[in-house]
Amino acid sequence: MVRSDARENRMRILTAARDAFAKDAAASMNQVAQLAGVGAGTLYRNFPTREDLVLAVYQDEVVRLVDSVPELLSRLSPVDALRTWTLDLVAAMRRKHGLGDALTPSAHKSVTESSYGPVVGAIGALLEAGASAGVIRADANPADFLQLTGALWRAPSMPEDRAPHILELILDGLAPRA
Repeated sequence: MVRSDARENRMRILTAARDAFAKDAAASMNQVAQLAGVGAGTLYRNFPTREDLVLAVYQDEVVRLVDSVPELLSRLSPVDALRTWTLDLVAAMRRKHGLGDALTPSAHKSVTESSYGPVVGAIGALLEAGASAGVIRADANPADFLQLTGALWRAPSMPEDRAPHILELILDGLAPRA
């Protein structure tokens, strides 16, 4: 069993890394350790390489996104939950793409493959809630939705972020047919 202080250190490191990498994809391990308030030994004991740390940040982000679905559905309509969740996914994927240079091609492929199933499952839960409520087409496919929304995080956001507008077009296409 992992000691509570070790769990807390790991979480502080992941939070610090997420913040550091969001500001500067080239942030160093030493910068992350300083932001987390831990020594280099603690950082390297948890994450022996920078790639290990980047992968852990990705995996933590996927878990956070997937785990947020029930809470979103408990407080928002299915369409609003899907909208909120998708914009969170877009932000996470933009951060991930910004860190792509920090990963070897095999590590990038591995993290993509390991996150696909949970992400599609989360989308499926959101679409199913909408279909049950009669506000999303029953034939909406989670993998199709993920492929469509892939354009949102790949699209340049200059001079303004077009993702919310494009997402509204996608959501309109999910409305049940009359």
